[in-house]
Amino acid sequence: MDERPAAPACPASGHHPSPGHCVASPPSWRVALPHTTAAVPVARALVRTALTELEHAADSDTAELLTAELVANAVEHTSGEAPIRLVVELLPTGCHVEVHDPDPAPPGNLTRPPDTEPDPWQEHGRGLLLIRTLSSSCGHRPTESGKAVWFRLPLPPSRRRPPE
Repeated sequence: MDERPAAPACPASGHHPSPGHCVASPPSWRVALPHTTAAVPVARALVRTALTELEHAADSDTAELLTAELVANAVEHTSGEAPIRLVVELLPTGCHVEVHDPDPAPPGNLTRPPDTEPDPWQEHGRGLLLIRTLSSSCGHRPTESGKAVWFRLPLPPSRRRPPE
């Protein structure tokens, strides 16, 4: 009987890959949030915790602010009671945050500036401007159940980690 030791499992996934093909998945969090304004502080706390737990160097304050804007927009501009989903991925080059909502319509002026500047006296109208201005990139994509709106924040150049 030929007994060979099992190939070591990939530390990132626990799978037994073919030799030399262990690829670590980036740490990520996926959580369903209620379709209410109560989701906003929960989303902020999750992003703060994710970045702190792994001592990730992406700007936590900016990540929290932009996440709050995306979640607030999803709550305000979509109807129904379907949950909003928050996805946070920590990458070697920064962090990627997505908010999934049930409305397939793209967000207003996320990737291009509007024709007019937001009124500084209004409470609304600056969220997408903040996301465009403070993120390294942002966008949206259709999903099976609506859309995902996302942004990325880079690590400061001195804190970037080599790919694993």
